[in-house]
Amino acid sequence: MPHRDVVLVGVDGSAPSLHALDWAAAEAKKLGWPLHVVCAYSLPSFTAASLDGGYAALDDTAILDGARTVLEEAKARAAAQGVAVTATVTTGDPAGALVDLSKEHRLVVVGTRGHGGFAGRLLGTVSSALPAHSHCPTVVVPYLGEDGERTAISSVASNAGLDPVDQRPLFPLRRIVVGMDGSPTAEDALRAALRQQKIWDCELVAVAGVPVGSGAGMLAWLPAAVDHEAVLADVAEGLGVIVDRVLADHPGQTVRRIVLDGTGAELLTEFSTASDLVVVGSRGRGGFAGLLLGSTSQAVLHHAKCPVMVVTKRAAAADTPQETAEQG
Repeated sequence: MPHRDVVLVGVDGSAPSLHALDWAAAEAKKLGWPLHVVCAYSLPSFTAASLDGGYAALDDTAILDGARTVLEEAKARAAAQGVAVTATVTTGDPAGALVDLSKEHRLVVVGTRGHGGFAGRLLGTVSSALPAHSHCPTVVVPYLGEDGERTAISSVASNAGLDPVDQRPLFPLRRIVVGMDGSPTAEDALRAALRQQKIWDCELVAVAGVPVGSGAGMLAWLPAAVDHEAVLADVAEGLGVIVDRVLADHPGQTVRRIVLDGTGAELLTEFSTASDLVVVGSRGRGGFAGLLLGSTSQAVLHHAKCPVMVVTKRAAAADTPQETAEQG
């Protein structure tokens, strides 16, 4: 089934989901696309043993009415931004429902609460499962609280020359950061980031992390005699080659390149304090391993202070304008 130029967003009536709805509506308006809002619910299930030999007939009328109320409120909220909105109530696992619907849409958006402490290690079921299995790019929007303010810019981002973004709403996008590691999925992420840059006419920064001096990671074994600055310079040269190759298909656009000592996950999380969108690629394995994103994309999703777009290999194929796909 072909992907349609429609932004899909999942809502459940919570503040985080409404925050994601606002992001999705603003993106859809900028793109000139309609917005499709989905509220999915599933009925509680009980084992036979828990019912003492009996059974319970669950009437889902009240649940369905509640879902419809959530959708009506979401439609009115999005329509107030001047976006064409459609809505659907569906039964079943919300993550599974959104994965199925992602086969028909070009972008899917969900929210997450982003709790601190131990809970912060795990995203909600939908926001963790959806990016790994979605058939189109997924944006996970962290909930910033009722005041909607960002945290202060990190010292790493400041030292890298990134100016702080306003402590205001997430739109318009003024800076996008994309993680680069030389892999094909990173190139897919760069292409997705370039499309976003063209839409919003904003700054785009490509970031590569090399843990040469942090004492961890695959380069920790390097002897002290090795010139770490030379290693960073080599990586910067490689990054430039990749970026320039991709930019050949995007005339008129520019990408700032930054290579620093550290892991990609650490740097992207730090840079999220001075960005409006972080874009990451994920290799997306099949089978059971496919239930989890790569370590970098997982870590960024858990800790980023701005929305994160995840582009898997499968999703990258959908992130192509319809006219281009037809020409191909």
